[in-house]
Amino acid sequence: MSQILKRKCIVFSLGAQSLSDSLTSGLNAQQGTFESRSFPDGETYLKLTTDVRGADCIVLMDLSRPNAKFLPLIFLTETFRELGAASVGLVAPYLCYMRQDRRFTAGEAITSKLFASTLSRYVDWLVTVDPHLHRYESLAEIYSIPSKVVQGAPALADWLKSQKSVLLVGPDAESEQWVSQIAAISRHPFVIGEKQRRGDRDVVIKLPALASAARQRVMIIDDVIASGYTILQCLKALRLQGVASIGCAAVHGIFADGIDSVLMQSGLAELATTNTIKHSSNCIDISPLLIPAVTECLSKQEGLNA
Repeated sequence: MSQILKRKCIVFSLGAQSLSDSLTSGLNAQQGTFESRSFPDGETYLKLTTDVRGADCIVLMDLSRPNAKFLPLIFLTETFRELGAASVGLVAPYLCYMRQDRRFTAGEAITSKLFASTLSRYVDWLVTVDPHLHRYESLAEIYSIPSKVVQGAPALADWLKSQKSVLLVGPDAESEQWVSQIAAISRHPFVIGEKQRRGDRDVVIKLPALASAARQRVMIIDDVIASGYTILQCLKALRLQGVASIGCAAVHGIFADGIDSVLMQSGLAELATTNTIKHSSNCIDISPLLIPAVTECLSKQEGLNA
């Protein structure tokens, strides 16, 4: 840690245990425990089994598929405050409800703003990784609490440094700046495709001609795999050029509707993601990048309460 924290820090993990272990160790924090179960009618029972009085409490929870997770998160954060926690922070390696950032047709809810406004009432600060900032310049436009955005590209780049003779492929023009940065750090060449999106599951990818394609080892790079159809079409375009060895690396692996299995069955040789969302493809630890951001937020909270 770059700074020495004076108060007791406790990390409570909701479904991200492997990441919790490395984050807790890196912060020199205590791992918090609680009991939780569902009553027969589906309501949540929650009981803290760690004393939080005077402590900075951190909730670690990826907010993919968030609807079932949000009420338990609120119950936990509010219980911290009732039982005397000094502050409550949230580390959400994947941040949900960023897609709907404008009213595209009359009557639509702008859920990114609504969710941000609601979450800001329950936590003092937020740390996340590569949120979908499409029409927003920063999280500060919709969140009223301090927030820190951690870039996942350095984690992918460090992992790719150990790979030999790899051509990196970005699916579309939006990925060019991101992929070029990863390529510069990992010292691999890259190409960028052209994407035409007709719908969530209707995507066409065109790639430039690849020299000696059959001998290339290719790694498709993306920030998030949700429906996975962009990756699937990129994979098909590469196979049409005769590329034999194709992998894919991404920061966030949501893998809706079992698309991870579809990708592997379609000829993907390797699938690698960071541990922002728990999945069997997690082989890149994001916690070393999270720790400085969390430490900064905790330090500022100590200063506010001094």
